[in-house]
Amino acid sequence: MFEQTFKNIDDILHKDAGCGSELDYVEQTSWVLFLKYLDDLERDKATAAELSGKTYTPIIAPDYQWNVWATPKLANGSIDHNALTGDDLADFVNIQLFPYLKKFKASADSADSIEYKIGEIFSELKNRIQSGYNLREVINRIDELRFRTHTEKLEMSHLYEDKIKNMGNAGRNGGEYYTPRPLIKTIVKVVAPQIGNSIYDGAVGSAGFLCEAFEYLKHSKTLTTSDVISLQKHTFYGKEKKSLAYIIGTMNMILHGVEAPNIVHTNTLAENLADIQEKDRYDIVLANPPFGGKERAEVQQNFPIKTGETASLFLQHFIKILKAGGKAGVVIKNTFLSNTDNASVSLRKLLLENCNLHTVLDLPGGTFLVPV
Repeated sequence: MFEQTFKNIDDILHKDAGCGSELDYVEQTSWVLFLKYLDDLERDKATAAELSGKTYTPIIAPDYQWNVWATPKLANGSIDHNALTGDDLADFVNIQLFPYLKKFKASADSADSIEYKIGEIFSELKNRIQSGYNLREVINRIDELRFRTHTEKLEMSHLYEDKIKNMGNAGRNGGEYYTPRPLIKTIVKVVAPQIGNSIYDGAVGSAGFLCEAFEYLKHSKTLTTSDVISLQKHTFYGKEKKSLAYIIGTMNMILHGVEAPNIVHTNTLAENLADIQEKDRYDIVLANPPFGGKERAEVQQNFPIKTGETASLFLQHFIKILKAGGKAGVVIKNTFLSNTDNASVSLRKLLLENCNLHTVLDLPGGTFLVPV
């Protein structure tokens, strides 16, 4: 169901003047998909509250709820033919809906709430679907999807990952959003995080490592109420510099079941290593930092080993931010072993002094996990 719907939506967006690549398809599918998911989530919470004799207060005000503006229904369950479409729909989304959702960032009680994340997401995103008629078709397709059962949510999250993978193959540096899932699974399995660990990715991208670690921990034992709260609030942390990657990563975690991801939109490398204190450190680091990038001289001053190579700067950051006795799984290039420049030699020496760090090497014969 999900797979065919995503294909149909891509065909619709391909016809729209505002969407020119797979990156745009994923971005625009994401915000509509997210609002439908949020609607189903609110329905589940309302049902749970009713069964326990409590009252549930919806996050979204009535005028902006999915079944009011997106898919008002007739008695037979079909979408009302008077539902907004064309310019009326586009104007409502651009002039009313997005500004309303942006306000959640300022009005939320705390930054670790789903309300705050809604505000962040819609502060960063723009509706690029120019035709209100195309938008109506996309909404109708997504309304067919259901996210109520565990199986439905699992299927949807896996196919959303596939869309992110396609985005990674779409050019325009799309590869920064996606790390192959088998590689992530292998790293998480070897590092073997435990419930109660704090897990960090300073180059979070589409949050593949954090999502996979969440799935790993969910099935590691029978969860207590305390475990569930820990996984939701106190386990997963990330930072991401690029706006679209930050939004995709945040939504990916929410769609996987982490309601208020602790992901911050910031340049990790702008943080001076000397400012990292014990309270800032994590038990586990899982990451695939960008290769081949170049950071400015003022950013390099934040690190003891000076280099413009972003991956080398990230490795220094990860070593410093890892707790004593912690573990890390980090993806690096095969040339890291053979480079003879002073920075690479110094960094290899630094790595060898951290025996719990695991380095993933992308060698010509394949990808290998090597304990150092």
